[in-house]
Amino acid sequence: MEIYSEILKAEKRIKKYVRKTPLEFSSYLSKLCSAKVYLKLESEQLTGSFKIRGAFNKFLAHKGRLKNGFITASTGNHGKAVGYVSKLLGLKGTVFVPETVAKAKLEAIQYYGMNIEKHAGDSGEVEIHARNIALERNTPFISPYNDLHITAGQGTIGCELFAEFPSTDIVVACIGGGGLISGIASYMKSKKKEIKIIGCEPKNSCEMSASIKAGKQVFVKHKPTLSDGSAGGVEPDSITFDLCQKYVDDYLQVSELAIKKSMFLMIDKHKKIVEGAAAVPIAALLANKKMFIDKNVVVIISGAGVGIETIRKVMD
Repeated sequence: MEIYSEILKAEKRIKKYVRKTPLEFSSYLSKLCSAKVYLKLESEQLTGSFKIRGAFNKFLAHKGRLKNGFITASTGNHGKAVGYVSKLLGLKGTVFVPETVAKAKLEAIQYYGMNIEKHAGDSGEVEIHARNIALERNTPFISPYNDLHITAGQGTIGCELFAEFPSTDIVVACIGGGGLISGIASYMKSKKKEIKIIGCEPKNSCEMSASIKAGKQVFVKHKPTLSDGSAGGVEPDSITFDLCQKYVDDYLQVSELAIKKSMFLMIDKHKKIVEGAAAVPIAALLANKKMFIDKNVVVIISGAGVGIETIRKVMD
């Protein structure tokens, strides 16, 4: 799979449409971990998450094919990103969301004028349903992660990161379907083989690491989690499974309490509101400090899509 060359094409294609997000040194986390810890703030990206990168790359590469409509599936951030891009390009589509989708994320998708259909089940089940509907309607389906152009778009984070901080030793990122981490890992490993890529998951939803451990995609029962952006199953035969198998070095799981504390930490110490999925790698970093001593560590802060109700719970 020529993912590296696709990332280079994506970087040129979307550069003028997306923000180059800040890479911020965290003196607080660095002191706690006896390391140099930097935060890649995709939470300050357009629509509040990294998802806009993949959405722009997909739409700009296939605008003609999508002019008569499209179908996608999302727990929130991908839907917002697709809504933003499709509105900008004058396109119209439908997004399938879980019935349990967070209110704040649903309202954000609605803002961009997307047709919204709810379906029972976790994000993986909703994705499978949406893809089947797309086949029935003979309409293009845009996967949140199981798509070369989507994953390559997310990989442009690696382009920015390596250009600004080539001495990075370890990249720590949340992993759900794997689009974010496999894109970044594919680029960073191509530039620097010795770099370590660590995928982090909530204990309540960790299908990718279970699949990697089994050597094949397996089903894991999912429980509710603050990391709703990464929750749910992985689509069968996803390209991200092979990429994670090849490029991700280790997997760490964290508790819901640790996620909550890390969300609070970001508010308290960095004055930034981040969603649960963005707090997962911070929680993993703090729970495994010895792994990072004397290393240059970059934590991917993936998004800021969190509602006021959740923020109140975190503050309490």
